[in-house]
Amino acid sequence: MGRRERRLSDLADDLGADGVVAVAADVSDPDSVADGAATIRRELGRIDLVVANAGAMLAAPFESADVAEWERMIDVNVRGLLRTGRAFAADLLAAAAAGRPADLVHIGSIGSHLVFPNYAVYGGTKAAVAQITRNLRAELGPRGVRVKNVEPGLVATELGDDMTDAAGRAILTEMRATIESIAPADIADAIAYAVAAPPNVNVAELIVVPTVQG
Repeated sequence: MGRRERRLSDLADDLGADGVVAVAADVSDPDSVADGAATIRRELGRIDLVVANAGAMLAAPFESADVAEWERMIDVNVRGLLRTGRAFAADLLAAAAAGRPADLVHIGSIGSHLVFPNYAVYGGTKAAVAQITRNLRAELGPRGVRVKNVEPGLVATELGDDMTDAAGRAILTEMRATIESIAPADIADAIAYAVAAPPNVNVAELIVVPTVQG
């Protein structure tokens, strides 16, 4: 699932495998998420692994930031994550009840632990992800659903490229020029490792950063 239908279609073509279903959906729209989940369920059956990966990172000085960017980060990073988990919660619980591994994976950020100037709202949304994950572990874990939070450092993606604050974009560009970012595939490998654990083992929190980032 993702917002950009053409990219999803191209990815499905690249994978070229049976069982790949590309669904255009926007996590900021509750109906879009629900409809997308229904399509996936209809095509693939009961879902036992969900990765909530959508995110927005829009840094700017607190006193001059565009408040609409705050709203977007909160809507995507927090509400969108909640909508995604809720859309598939019944599937995950059913899979667990049937004795199968069931995983809800949240993609957080090291921004939930560290402090950066001009990132107060972004960091706050990722701290919310961390706390939501911990509480859902307490709620869903006893019923067999493993809820986990994977927190990347600097990753070579387009995250942050749409900042309207020019200084923020410049700082991010400099970071990417001086720190060798990890690849998106590295995060995918980390997720694969975490969900491959035996059903009675939950890799609950996983921080994945470039070595030079600590």
